[in-house]
Amino acid sequence: MLEDLSAHLLDIAMNSVAAKARRVQASIREKPVGFLELEVIDDGGGTGLGEAVVTNPFRGGSTGRIPRRLGLGLSFLKQNAEQCGGRFRFFSQPGRGARVFASFSLTHIDTPPLGDLPGACLILMIAAPSVRWTFTFGPTEGILDSEEIAQGLGGLETLRFPAVAMRVKPLIARALCL
Repeated sequence: MLEDLSAHLLDIAMNSVAAKARRVQASIREKPVGFLELEVIDDGGGTGLGEAVVTNPFRGGSTGRIPRRLGLGLSFLKQNAEQCGGRFRFFSQPGRGARVFASFSLTHIDTPPLGDLPGACLILMIAAPSVRWTFTFGPTEGILDSEEIAQGLGGLETLRFPAVAMRVKPLIARALCL
């Protein structure tokens, strides 16, 4: 099980990178009706597969002599959301991208904490600097656009330097109102 929402975000967003997404929008927001919502939308290739297929923890595995990586992230997110009184949705169209949505009841004792969201954003921008990342988090829905950071730094590649990354991380937290 992934322990916090930042870990789920990393897992889902890296699926978007693997699908050759050029733009990824991620948001975590608290709704007045008592739910916390996580949503990731990308413009990647999209599998066109339905929710039942992508959330099957036994999909993948080995077929013949070719081992395949098991993709358990979406099944863990679905299980986590449903066990916390929320819901899970996955939408995908071939060549048009995908949308992952999960909600969690704020009153449920097992609703995962946010985790290190600024750190997750930083890791994603370092791992895939060619992707345009848009993050929306926090009670006032602070917005962070990787294009603005790239302009300020002369490119996201400079985040690979630890001294630069550690100076940018608090700025990410401030921009996201965390």
